Amino acid sequence: MAKEQGPEESPSNMTQEKHRGKGMASGFTHKVPRQALCTFITIFLLLLGVTALTLWLVYRPHKPQFKVVGASIYDFNTTAPPLISTTMQFTVVTRNPNKRLSIYYDRLSAFVSYKNQAITPQGMLPPLFHEKHSTVVVSPVLGGGTVPVSVEVANGLMMDEAYGVVGLRLVLMGRLRWKAGPIRTGHYRVYVKCDIMMGLKRGYVGQVPLLGSPECKVDI
Repeated sequence: MAKEQGPEESPSNMTQEKHRGKGMASGFTHKVPRQALCTFITIFLLLLGVTALTLWLVYRPHKPQFKVVGASIYDFNTTAPPLISTTMQFTVVTRNPNKRLSIYYDRLSAFVSYKNQAITPQGMLPPLFHEKHSTVVVSPVLGGGTVPVSVEVANGLMMDEAYGVVGLRLVLMGRLRWKAGPIRTGHYRVYVKCDIMMGLKRGYVGQVPLLGSPECKVDI
């Protein structure tokens, strides 16, 4: 009896099998480097994030602190509304609470307001450098010229002066930068509001008592 033989493989079938095998090997070869690259990128991003978080926790900037500790009045003329003229000097203590960061103040200016209306011209202060974890005292003199105000403000100031207690707001504003070693940040706007109550009698000139002066509010 003749022995049955299976179908012989044709040359074309053998060629297709070879190409299929090469394709699978090539796909596997390309897949391994892609996986390694994705793993490297993932690990690099994780390390970068951990480093950034660590630096932020270590060098995280804290807002400076301001407090008015003294005030002097050299002129306080409210008898010719709607124009008033004042000359005042304030002693302000500012503290840098950061142990690793210094602070540069640029374009720092100040003015005094009453019921949200300026009663002194805006005065420029010299640039201020604040060492890390240090305290600086500044004593700006503000006023020296007439300022137009509303009738409500003029009447309110005259009534408060007659009563002997005047509530004012000292405003400081400008730009600041933090510095850590050779690295400096960009500029940030700073706006400081200091609400104070002081004893002031009509015609008095000189240092006046502060009846209330909480820490100033600092917005950055």
